[in-house]
Amino acid sequence: MKSECTYSLLEAKAKLEALCAYQERCSFELRRKMISWKVDSEDQDRLLADLITNNFLNEQRFAEAFVSGKVRIKRWGRIKIKQELKQRNISDYSIRKGLESINIEEYWGNLVHLAERKWLLTERETNEFKRKAKIIRFLNSKGYESDLIRDAFEELQKESN
Repeated sequence: MKSECTYSLLEAKAKLEALCAYQERCSFELRRKMISWKVDSEDQDRLLADLITNNFLNEQRFAEAFVSGKVRIKRWGRIKIKQELKQRNISDYSIRKGLESINIEEYWGNLVHLAERKWLLTERETNEFKRKAKIIRFLNSKGYESDLIRDAFEELQKESN
């Protein structure tokens, strides 16, 4: 038995095209949107295929835009970005291409900036081990790699001495 659609197929198509034209989207987000609109699964597949054919929907373009935004604005690390893209069912190939688009100097600058900021915020901590643990935990939560965190922390310690 079919559930009632809140939008006709053409209305849903127009709405999805408008969403994709406004901002890069992934098929996972659009499918969730169509489910909330009560669009049949067959129609969902047809609409997604049409969006891909007309270049409204492009997984690799989405991954690159997502990575760019998270690195520049949220200052996330590669690990956190990769996890978030995997949750959105983005292919490994598109994730790899998106991560390759990261500017290494900007990435390192973000990591150092976050480490310095956390260093200043933990000044009151008298126990150096606890202070270091707080900073490392914070940078791990932002999704940075352990070896880079270690290098940034060593650089911080050299500057502070």
